[in-house]
Amino acid sequence: MAIKTYAALLRGINVSGHKRVPMAELRTLLEGLGHGDVRTHLQSGNAVFTAEHGDEESLAASLRAAIEEHFGFTVDVLVRDHAYLKAVVDACPFPAADLEPKQLHVTYFSGPVDPPRFASVDQPSYLPEEFRLGDRALYLYAPDGLGRSKLGEVLSRPRLTKGLIATSRNWNTVTRLEEMTRA
Repeated sequence: MAIKTYAALLRGINVSGHKRVPMAELRTLLEGLGHGDVRTHLQSGNAVFTAEHGDEESLAASLRAAIEEHFGFTVDVLVRDHAYLKAVVDACPFPAADLEPKQLHVTYFSGPVDPPRFASVDQPSYLPEEFRLGDRALYLYAPDGLGRSKLGEVLSRPRLTKGLIATSRNWNTVTRLEEMTRA
């Protein structure tokens, strides 16, 4: 079986003093699960690793269980392979090269998202902010950044993401994880 490179995206750690997961300990956990070439990016829950076996769901479940056992709290985890991460970058509906990275974000979802889920969002009322759906992803253009984004606030409401794990990354992190997972 071929070795594949994956990115693990942890949701909601190391923000506002809640759910602290030091990156050195995250690397040790991933190595303890038998993964190789483990690296982390920033302090916000991004790790890259190689694995000989497993699929995205089983890899995420084993990491989630290891985090709970080691730290005593649960963390939502998404695992995505390089091909998926590259497809997300390639499918960006916004002119990423012409934008500041803080203006463009991707929310990764644990499952498919379809237009009816977001039909209640009146996009024209939030212009110039916009969003587009992709493959288990939502692209958000927020000219003033995510921290000031009214549309971003609406899109993160639990009724829109119900039943899914959702975690967002700015464009710098999106492209960096794609680069880090290249074989």
